[in-house]
Amino acid sequence: MFKKIHSNRDPKDTVLTELRKEFAVYFGKAGDSGRSLVNLYPKFIFGTMIMLLLVSTGLSFTVFRRHEPVPAKVPQRTMKPVDDGFNAIWQAGSALKETIRLKKQVDSITAKKILTKTDSTALVNDLDRLRLINQPFNKPKK
Repeated sequence: MFKKIHSNRDPKDTVLTELRKEFAVYFGKAGDSGRSLVNLYPKFIFGTMIMLLLVSTGLSFTVFRRHEPVPAKVPQRTMKPVDDGFNAIWQAGSALKETIRLKKQVDSITAKKILTKTDSTALVNDLDRLRLINQPFNKPKK
């Protein structure tokens, strides 16, 4: 299927060694000029290094400091336990009434031996509505 390609290269040859061979003259010149610069101005180079370290330290404690994000103010909800309790009871009662109505309707549809398209559609809609009604009550308590 596919022909194996055999490479006869030396395993010691890598991209880095080839780049060194190619650009050795330029690397040598850069190294020599850097060495001569350091030998000519050692105190200046040392002072520059110390100054850069101090500037970096100062910037890291001032400009580049990460500030914690300020949490947005959450509006305080006024407590109305009586109203909330009555609303919860009212919602539970209306959900119970609708559940009973839908259960009767589902029972009457499933009692039929042969279902029409409208019966199937009504059954699917009623079961979906029952699932939606029961979702708030099925949430896990924290």
